[in-house]
Amino acid sequence: MLNGNAGATDFGAVFTERRARLPGAGLAWLSELRESGINQFRRQGLPTPRSEAWKYTNLQPLNKVAFAAPQVATRRPIRLDRVPSLLPSGDHARRLVLTEGRFSPELSHIGELPAGVGLEPLAQAIRRDPGGLQSYLGRIAHPVGQPMLALNTALMEDGVVLRVGRGAVLSEPVEVIHLGGLSDRAVAYHPRLLVLLEADSRAVLVEHFVGLGEQAYFANAATEIRVAEGARLDHVKVQDEGAAATHLASCHVWLDRQATFISFSLALGARLSRNEVHVRLEGEGARCRVNGAYLMRGRQHCDNTTLIEHLKPDTSCREVFKGVLDDQSRGVFQGRIMVHRGADKTDGHQLSKTLLLSDRAEIDTKPELEIYADDVKCSHGATAGDIDDEALFYLRARGIPEARARSLLIQAFLDEALDEVGIPALHEALLSRVAAWLGTA
Repeated sequence: MLNGNAGATDFGAVFTERRARLPGAGLAWLSELRESGINQFRRQGLPTPRSEAWKYTNLQPLNKVAFAAPQVATRRPIRLDRVPSLLPSGDHARRLVLTEGRFSPELSHIGELPAGVGLEPLAQAIRRDPGGLQSYLGRIAHPVGQPMLALNTALMEDGVVLRVGRGAVLSEPVEVIHLGGLSDRAVAYHPRLLVLLEADSRAVLVEHFVGLGEQAYFANAATEIRVAEGARLDHVKVQDEGAAATHLASCHVWLDRQATFISFSLALGARLSRNEVHVRLEGEGARCRVNGAYLMRGRQHCDNTTLIEHLKPDTSCREVFKGVLDDQSRGVFQGRIMVHRGADKTDGHQLSKTLLLSDRAEIDTKPELEIYADDVKCSHGATAGDIDDEALFYLRARGIPEARARSLLIQAFLDEALDEVGIPALHEALLSRVAAWLGTA
C-alpha cells in the first residue's frame, strides 16, 4: 500500500486481486519472482525524499490518485496513422506498440526478421518459451533497494523480448512505442523489456514513450539488457509523455568482455519523470556511453539518475547530460561511477551541464566517484548557468532576432549530447523534437 490516504492506490491489494490472471501465473519460478517483488515493495513502500536515492524527487503526489488497471473497454481507439514513430519509414518500420503497457498487434509491424533474431511480446514469450526466460527475467535487474523496480517485477503483464543470436546483425532499428493517456480514467501499468544479445551480435533499440491524452496516468517501466562478449547495443529513448503523466523508468545493463552499450535519452514530457540507468561492466574491455538531454518548462520535474559499476580491468565509460530548464521546472542529475577492487585501468568520465532560462528554474546535481582500484583515470564535472550574454549579443549584432538567437545557442549547447547518437535517421528525429520544443520547427 502506498500509504493510508483515501486516494492512494493499494498496489499490494492490486497484486493480490490480479496475480492469478497475470501471464505465467502457473509457473512456479515466475510466481516466486512476482511474490518477491511485491514483498520488496511492501517492505520499502513508495520512495520518499528521506531516501538518499530519492532526495530530490518526491512521489507523494501519487497518493492523491487512485490508479486503476487499464481496460480495453475504457480505452479510446487509435488509428494506425496516429501512432507516432521516430523512424523515417513510419508504418513500414519494425515496431512493436504497447498501448498502456499491453501489446497491440493491430498497430505493430514486425515483418521478416534476420536469421538468429527473435522479437515478440513478453506475454507471448512467457506462454511460448518460459524456460528460455527463467535465466534472465528478473536476474539482470535486482529489486532489492529499488521499490519501483520491485513493483514492476510484481505487476509486469506485457512488454517486449528481443533476442539477437551469436554473430547476428539487426541492421534496422527496432522501435518499441509506448502509448499512454488513452483511458478515460487514471491508470497505472508496468511494461517490462528483456533484451539479450549473444556474442558478436549487433542491434539498435529505440524506446518511444508518447502521451496522446490529457488524463493523468502512471507508467512504471523497466528494461533488462544483457550484452555478451564482443556484442554491441545502441539504445535510444525518447520520453514525451502526457502533461499530467508520471513516468518512471529504469534500465539495467550487464556487459560481458569487450561488449559495448551506447545509450541516449531525450526527456520532453510528463509532469514528473525519472530515468534511471544502471550499467555493470562485468567483463574486461567492456565500455559504455550513457548520455542524455532534457528540456523542461512550466512546473515539470525531470530526474536522471545513473550508476555505472566497473568490476573488471580496462573498462571505460562516458557520460554527458545536458539540460534546459525554463519557467518553474526542476531538473535532477545524480550520476555515480563506482570502480570496484580489481578494476584497474578504468577510464571513466562524467559531465552534467544545465541551462537555466528562468530565475525560477532549479537544478540539483550530485556527481559522485567511488574508487577502490589503482591506476584509474576518472573525472566528473557539473555546471549550471544562463545563456552567454556575449554570444547572444554577437548573434543579435549580425541581425538575428533575439528569439532566434536564443534558440540557436540552446541548440548548440545540446549538440554535444545529441552528437552521441550516431544513427543519422535517429539523430535527425531528435533534432526535430528539440526544434519543435524550441518553436523553430
